[in-house]
Amino acid sequence: MKRDVYQVITDRIVDSLEKGTVPWQKPWGGKERHPKSLVSGRDYRGINTFLLAQGGYESPYWLTYKQAVGRGGNVRRGEKGMPCIYWNWFEKKDSETGEIANIPFLKYYTVFNVSQCDQVPSPKIETATHPHSPIDACEQVIAGMPNPPETRHGTTGASYSPLEDMIRLPSKESFHNPEFYYSSRFHEMVHATGHESRLARSGIVDTANFASDPYCREELVAEMGSAFLSGYTGIENMVIDNSAAYIDSWLGRLNQDNKLVVTAGAQAQKAADYVLGNKPTYSQ
Repeated sequence: MKRDVYQVITDRIVDSLEKGTVPWQKPWGGKERHPKSLVSGRDYRGINTFLLAQGGYESPYWLTYKQAVGRGGNVRRGEKGMPCIYWNWFEKKDSETGEIANIPFLKYYTVFNVSQCDQVPSPKIETATHPHSPIDACEQVIAGMPNPPETRHGTTGASYSPLEDMIRLPSKESFHNPEFYYSSRFHEMVHATGHESRLARSGIVDTANFASDPYCREELVAEMGSAFLSGYTGIENMVIDNSAAYIDSWLGRLNQDNKLVVTAGAQAQKAADYVLGNKPTYSQ
């Protein structure tokens, strides 16, 4: 029966792709918050925007260790800061002409998010919340995953870190509905099956640059696996359109080859089976 679920979901996704899909929507609420200095209130610019956004914290406010102490607080032991880059200049005099040139060079200092600090006051962040009602079938799948990764809630986005073997997710209440929460968590759980301690999938074990073919293919595997697990737990009708749209967004980077869905589906089946604690009886 499980095999039939996998095939039904694959057929529905391929059918949606052939008909054209609606644009993918982020399944959790709240605006993307631009990283900014807690002390000056100014937005960070350039590469610092991307560097700090990678932290995934709910609060957009950052400050240095010295600034945290100066405000009567401290950075919690063991917390790691993020680099904040800026340009500096030094003067160099030409020995022949006597002309002075300003030479730019990069420097950086380390900043911490206020979420990494204690006793540091910061502006309250307003977030949209929605009631979260646990779905038993989904909770059973999560609880039953062998050798599960650590999962933390409270970030601005959903991600899986192979280096830390950790899933990060927004708070459950920030998702538009419980089905979207579980679908997103299943997506990251499928990523986690690729860890070297589990299925050692190349898209996870081997470093892949964002939007490269291996990265895109791993995203297809993760979303197909999430769709399979959603079908297995009976929530697919609430999330299938968004899954198809997400897959379509990555297929666009791989020349819109729908056959890739079937190819990714083979690895996704293996990943979903791992999450469910099943040993595949078919050839990959």
